[in-house]
This record gives sequence, C-alpha cells and structure tokens, in this order.
Amino acid sequence: MSLHVFLVRHGESVWHEENRYAGVTDIDLSEHGRAQAERLASWADRADLTAVWSSPMRRCRRTAEGSAARAGLPLAVDPRLREVDFGIAEGMTRAEMRERLPGTLKAFEADPVGSHFPEGEDPVAAAERYAGFLAGLRAAGHQEGRVLVVAHSTAIRLTLCRLLGVPLRDYRRVFPRLANCALNELILRDGTPSLLALNQHVTPGVPE
Repeated sequence: MSLHVFLVRHGESVWHEENRYAGVTDIDLSEHGRAQAERLASWADRADLTAVWSSPMRRCRRTAEGSAARAGLPLAVDPRLREVDFGIAEGMTRAEMRERLPGTLKAFEADPVGSHFPEGEDPVAAAERYAGFLAGLRAAGHQEGRVLVVAHSTAIRLTLCRLLGVPLRDYRRVFPRLANCALNELILRDGTPSLLALNQHVTPGVPE
C-alpha cells in the first residue's frame, strides 16, 4: 500500500513582494495568493483526495479551505504544520538583516541549521515535528490514498531533506525555492519515502 502526500506551500502572502521572513507571524494571502489558492482548489476538485490538512496559520488555512470544499472533505488543522520560528529575523528582509545583523546573516547563510537565527526554532526540531505528523497519518489509518497538506516553505524543505536522507544544513541549496501552491508529491510506501514531483504547477503553463 502507498500513501501519496502532496506537500504544498501556501499561496503568496502579503509579505511576498518585500520577501520578509514570515514564520510565526500570522499574515494573510495577497490578492495573487488568493488566485493561486483558487487554482489549487480547481486541481483538488479532480485529484481524488482522501484528506486535506493545513497549518493553523491564516495564509495556509485560506489556501486550503477552497481545496477541502471542492474535494468534499473536512479541513483538518494540525499545529505541528506551523512554519519555523525565525526568532530575531522574523519580519525582516534580507537587506534589513545585512544592515542590522550582518554577522548573524553570514553565519546563517553558511549553515542555516547549525547557525539558525537566535531566539528562533531549531530547524532539526521543525523537521522532527513534520516527520511526526506524517508518521501519524499512517498510524491514524491513512495507509493509502491521496492527502493534501498545505504548509510552509522552510519547514517543507527541511522535511524533504530529512525524509530523503539529505543533510538538513543543505536544505536551501538542494531546494532553493518552493513555488506557491505548486505540488511537491511524496509517496510513502511501507515507510519508505520517494519524491515523485517537485514544484509541479497545478495549471500547466501558468507559473505559481
């Protein structure tokens, strides 16, 4: 039996244009993000999903609500799917960090796990809670089927590294970008994960 899990980054947020680090800040979707969520919902309508899960953050719930409705499924929310807390860098742009936290930023760029932002969450812990969520899906009866999980960029990339045996410190290099509302499809078969798709657009020819 195999379980297909679609890990999807939420739609574009209101901080996207300035590229501010949004971890625990509960920001909303932009107008473009709402359009992305609608395209994801159109995909969900024909995707034969068996469950839809979301981070509790508003930008994820707003993204997932339409997909759950179109799939005829309840929207389940799990706090383990929240984004990494970026600590003192929360809400800042890279330019602001270069000005105010140059040493911290340099260390982060060299090793974003061993030198994660002070007062923030350890990325290892974030990867573990996501892995715990995925293990819990199977324990809760999702041994097979197709599950949509709407979550966050950094946490998803860390999770992909953990599951695929890639050193966590390389998450920004191996997975430099996750497109908003694009599909990242994992197959969990007998406890063994495989990556089937990365950044697959739900609407061919329409970049997310």
